[in-house]
Amino acid sequence: MRIPVVAVAGSSARRIVLFSLVSAALSASTLTAQEHVHTPGMTHPAAAPLPTQGGQASFAAISEIVAMLQADANTDWSKVNLERLRLHLVDMDLVTLRSRVVATPMAGGAQFLVRGTGEAIAAIKRMTGAHVMMVMNSGGPRVVRTELPDGVRLVVTAADRADAAAVAKLRGLGFIGLLADGEHHAAHHLALARGEKMADHGH
Repeated sequence: MRIPVVAVAGSSARRIVLFSLVSAALSASTLTAQEHVHTPGMTHPAAAPLPTQGGQASFAAISEIVAMLQADANTDWSKVNLERLRLHLVDMDLVTLRSRVVATPMAGGAQFLVRGTGEAIAAIKRMTGAHVMMVMNSGGPRVVRTELPDGVRLVVTAADRADAAAVAKLRGLGFIGLLADGEHHAAHHLALARGEKMADHGH
């Protein structure tokens, strides 16, 4: 705050006016500071709604599962294994973001060479091994899986190889679309967290 200069005759009068102006300035500064001081019992305007996601996607997925387990009175906590779910989500990340896929059209479908390096190799083999069984059991396309040193080869063909629309859809989905297709993933994650036995699953 700027203090205005006031011309007043006499030294005593000048001191009185200056003292008054300085006091006013200090009072204004004190009031401004007090506006930001938090005192006991102080209330604030209603907070905005919290976000629905708990942050990183895998963390949010685990958080959702934890809430479901806690809300279920029948949860057997002696069998719950959230680390197993976390490792599966790590695999999903590696396969989705760290793998290389080469797709080649073939009669009735397509071939997918899925390769990786380091930890991605084992993740590719675990994810595709579990998923092939689910696809086959749900009446999906026919899948022939062959392990390679650095990944897998998947030969995927439509149930009816002469069905041009089914073949086009299969090729359009590609490897990652076929992996993501279906409603079984959420149930699969919950089963992993509950500690249920899963056939052909690395974790």
